[in-house]
Amino acid sequence: MSWGPDAERRLETVLAAVAAAAASAGAAAPVVLIDGPSGAGKSSFADLLLSRWPGDVPPRIVRMDDLYPGWDGLDAASCSLHAELLEPLATSGIGRWRRWDWTRERPAEWHELTGRAPVLVEGCGTLAGANVRWAHLALWLDADDELRKERALDRDGETFASHWDQWQAVFERYLDREDPRANADLVLDVTDWPLASAPRHATGSTVVP
Repeated sequence: MSWGPDAERRLETVLAAVAAAAASAGAAAPVVLIDGPSGAGKSSFADLLLSRWPGDVPPRIVRMDDLYPGWDGLDAASCSLHAELLEPLATSGIGRWRRWDWTRERPAEWHELTGRAPVLVEGCGTLAGANVRWAHLALWLDADDELRKERALDRDGETFASHWDQWQAVFERYLDREDPRANADLVLDVTDWPLASAPRHATGSTVVP
């Protein structure tokens, strides 16, 4: 991965913001959220943050790919992120999320998060207002529209191509309702960042945005 000086400088700005967010969390688990449109590079950027994470305690990562209950499930996953993970984790120290089994098209096992280790959540739907309330840092990624679609389809092929318009319609309703970009602490245009199309991280075998 080849980095130009401008991209490296912007990454250092993000890492400094992550460190400040962790310091501001006090006794709570620091929470960093990453949102943006499909193909913007959220998964790859989350992996990059994991590899460069400031501090001695690495974060637990939650990928929204694992939460969406189907191609129309963005809103449901965003709500469950707030109700089942972020708010309970902040208020009681115990949160959880439930994986969606894309192969069997049904809910699967629960995953519980406890303690004060940082939590990094990436995926469409994370910067809804109810989620940002419990975040210590909210990031929005922008990228050129043609590049985003090229990245997404190169990564996921026909699986995503057949659902692109369906997902975009759901995502645009989310944009209209929540204005997630305006909820971000930092907005990053990563069009020129060397974020390769990463393989999907969902636990199930079906790929999603």
